[in-house]
Amino acid sequence: MQDQGTNSLPSSSERSSSSAPQMEVKEGMTSDEEIGRVPELGPLREELRRQRTQAAQKVAEESGVGAAGEERKKAYLNELEARVKELETKNSELEERVSTLQNENQMLRQILKNTTVSRRGSSSSANVGEGP
Repeated sequence: MQDQGTNSLPSSSERSSSSAPQMEVKEGMTSDEEIGRVPELGPLREELRRQRTQAAQKVAEESGVGAAGEERKKAYLNELEARVKELETKNSELEERVSTLQNENQMLRQILKNTTVSRRGSSSSANVGEGP
């Protein structure tokens, strides 16, 4: 049994064109062919197709799929690629700076070592000549 409230398709009498001549439906005539009317499903099919298309577009939009989603994805990837280049450049600069500072640190340590050794050497040689 079908409930009339849940049936979304119109009955054959509702589908018939209002301009079509109305025929008296006799007992036992059930199909449109028997009654002599041709149902006009074109507008209904077109409306159903339009609604399906809109629903699919909405789902695609929400999920980031489709033309708009593709454009957003391309823009996002371009931003990421630019960010990668920027970070690679900065990383190279920082690596170069670290190398320079390490070399400078090594030179300063060597200078400090030489200065400390020469002071010890000069102070001990000065003390050698002196006696108690």
